Amino acid sequence: MRWFHKHSGKVLTTTPAMVRDLTEHGFKGNIVPWTRGVDREVFHPDYRTKSRHSLPVLLSVGRVSKEKGLDDFCALEYDCEKIVVGDGPYRRELEKRYPDVKFVGVKRGKELAQYYANADVFVFPSVTDTFGIVMIEAMACGTPVAAYPVTGPADVIMNGLTGVMDNHLEDAVDKALILDREVVHANSLEWTWTRAWDIFKDNLINK
Repeated sequence: MRWFHKHSGKVLTTTPAMVRDLTEHGFKGNIVPWTRGVDREVFHPDYRTKSRHSLPVLLSVGRVSKEKGLDDFCALEYDCEKIVVGDGPYRRELEKRYPDVKFVGVKRGKELAQYYANADVFVFPSVTDTFGIVMIEAMACGTPVAAYPVTGPADVIMNGLTGVMDNHLEDAVDKALILDREVVHANSLEWTWTRAWDIFKDNLINK
């Protein structure tokens, strides 16, 4: 990989943490963090209809595979409703192991946005993702994120504002539940596809 990229004018990667990681692994040259975005016409807080008097809803969205850390989400000991949106090779095993968790399959567009908006906390249990677009989709809907303090969440979450990172996921959920959803949404506005395009465009030519 170092040989392949050594003649590149720019190397674009997902986050500042990945820039540091590549540099520490001997990648040389101009390595640039290239952000991601959210379709604001689809993902926004207006879909929220959930009653404040019902149990908290914890949501996870993504590919249902073993490396995503979904056992940590499903095993959370919390008086709540847990929902998994998505599908994958690990789904059947999880459904058998955690009958209290609702698995609703793949959702897209408005239907997916409604799940985000009506969750009280979006739980991101993965410790292997380098970004996690699902986190910024959740925040665009006003939903705070609970995650581990690892690469991905560390570059996406404003700790204590848009979500909470903690080595104990239950504690992260606890603290995320009391965050202001309007603040979460307001601070999510930096994640736009326009900004992502500008970074890409500005780095097409080696300056």
